Amino acid sequence: MPSLPYEILQAMIQCFGKAFHYKDNLTAFFLSCGVSRELNDKHREQAKFVWGRNVLSELGQTESGCLVQRRILTELCKLRDLPDKDAQDRNAGLEALRTLKRLALEQKLYVEESRENEKGRSLQNEERQKIIRERKRTLDRLRESFNNAVTSGNRQQAGYSLEDLLKELFAVFEIEYRKSYRTDTQQIDGHFRFEGFDYLVEAKWRKDMPTESEIGGFKQKVDTKIESTRGLFVSIQGYRSEVSAQFNGRGGNIILIDGSHLIQILEGRHDLRDMLRTIISKAAQEGLAYTPMSSLR
Repeated sequence: MPSLPYEILQAMIQCFGKAFHYKDNLTAFFLSCGVSRELNDKHREQAKFVWGRNVLSELGQTESGCLVQRRILTELCKLRDLPDKDAQDRNAGLEALRTLKRLALEQKLYVEESRENEKGRSLQNEERQKIIRERKRTLDRLRESFNNAVTSGNRQQAGYSLEDLLKELFAVFEIEYRKSYRTDTQQIDGHFRFEGFDYLVEAKWRKDMPTESEIGGFKQKVDTKIESTRGLFVSIQGYRSEVSAQFNGRGGNIILIDGSHLIQILEGRHDLRDMLRTIISKAAQEGLAYTPMSSLR
């Protein structure tokens, strides 16, 4: 069985990148179609377009892999709506699916729904549930690590563990996170990209709350970067109200979170992505750099 035509493969790649938002769902989709976990995980850290292209390319090298290509094509053609409601451009995602189905029908490659397809959807749901369970296990482990750091009394060690925790926590929610690094003149505790903006991170786990000058120093780091850069300041001990208020309003480009925010995420009560969106929205609409956890419940 030959590999799918180039035009079809390119249309499928567009669907991976535009119709799917979360990598968990695309992983579940691939696995339910017969992609091996090894092949999926080999390329999962790449952007969805590149990830999908590499998976299809490797599948096309064997007859059994070409059969999996066709299963993926059929399942994509059966989608009536986007798999993820949070896809960045809903219209673009739907158009990508329509284009693929039209090409598949023209080339007589689309297989209509059958019992086998019903089985495929069941497998996809099973894989999604498996991913959810794996995420919970990771959060449980991170929460235990966080609690151990709380009781250790070693603030320096806790600071180092916070950097590791943030990297793993962001990875759980499919946000690529870079741990601490140095420029020629600055120490940066972390970096991530979220919904079109770059965020520098400053992470503090000390006995005292941060001072205005400490937060201001971090803001200065952010101000020296390209204009679309923002900052996330993490203080496990929280903030004095008169200090956090100094970073409200016009010209603000940093947001502040504390230990109570992290605990809610680690306990599975809040999704990190949703929490960031809410805090960013508060900053944009009300000029608040710091929104306490009590205001998010």
